Amino acid sequence: MHISRTPFVLLTCLAAVTAQAQQSQIDPRLYQLFTPVTFYHSGAAQRFAMSDDTDAVGQEVNRTLMNIYLNRPDLVTATETEIKAGGELRQDIIKPAKQVKQKVKLTDEAVPAPEADDVFGAPLSLVVEKPNFWKFRGDGYLQFLQNYVSDNWYKGGESNYSTVAALTLEANYDNQQRLKWENKLEMKLGFQTSKSDSVHRFKTNNDQIRYTGKLGLKASTHWYYTLQLLAETQFMPGHKSNDERTYSDFLSPLKMNLGLGMDYKYESKNKRFNTAVNLSPLSVSYRSVRRENLATSFGIDEGHTHKTDLGSQITANATWKLNDVVTWKSRFYFFTSYKRCEAEWENTFELKVSRYISANIFIFPRFDDANNRDDKLGYFQFKEYSSLGFNYSF
Repeated sequence: MHISRTPFVLLTCLAAVTAQAQQSQIDPRLYQLFTPVTFYHSGAAQRFAMSDDTDAVGQEVNRTLMNIYLNRPDLVTATETEIKAGGELRQDIIKPAKQVKQKVKLTDEAVPAPEADDVFGAPLSLVVEKPNFWKFRGDGYLQFLQNYVSDNWYKGGESNYSTVAALTLEANYDNQQRLKWENKLEMKLGFQTSKSDSVHRFKTNNDQIRYTGKLGLKASTHWYYTLQLLAETQFMPGHKSNDERTYSDFLSPLKMNLGLGMDYKYESKNKRFNTAVNLSPLSVSYRSVRRENLATSFGIDEGHTHKTDLGSQITANATWKLNDVVTWKSRFYFFTSYKRCEAEWENTFELKVSRYISANIFIFPRFDDANNRDDKLGYFQFKEYSSLGFNYSF
């Protein structure tokens, strides 16, 4: 037999494999053709036998192997004798040297878990709690400061060293769909003493109660249809040094502003900057005094205790965390009745010394042509102070 017959022999074997596979009975002897070349005795025995009763598959396998043995003996890697000498597969597991006995500890039969009806007497029901859409926060501080007040400041006061306490509370509702309701209450109260004042032992230099409420209906990603209410007054009477006159008091004035318009909200991706701008083309401004003698000081006609103006307003709030130490908080308010104008711009620079200690720089320019005109500053007013003290957020 020559090597040229090998393709024919392989084709014959493959045909036999295909035939066997179709019968779902693959002959195990065929694996000899697909494993590393091994010298099997059956091929030589078939060559020298006088008669051969081997079936067709066995004859073709033996002929193919003998062709390889005779023409390419260098491919033979092992013999059948060597394989048998290696023993059976995993002989150590089949016949271990030492019998291993496992110790089995029996326990009582586990009682099946009771059905829900057996425990509670009724089928279980799924309870889904309604999410809480309210968020509450607040912060406050007690600080000591150096204070500057222009002579024509509309609430009185003078430049000096003093102390001030402040508390801000917020309660905001957001249903994460279309409705927002924001509530913010700001309270400040500061006292000062002055050696030059022989009339007042203590007098206020910071006095504010301010409420801001916004009811918004979402129009787009950043815009809301908004109804905004601003209300502001103070705690105690306001005086100037060596002057017995009262320049302001609780509910004197009381300023309220109701505006209908749109609110724009934006927050940066790193959450270091956020702003809210309210545009109210239709706004109602209401001012009243409890003390009738203070009416003209706040743009109310003499002999009256209140006044209502129609106009437009703009309110803007922004917080910018410049870095881990410095934060800038700003508030801008503008209202015009197209006869008079009122503008305020509050700026607070907070320098965080530690978790509970901070320093503040407060700058507050103001314009109000409803007040009496000053010979030097006209209708402009200015207030500034710097302070150092304790702060706490919750």
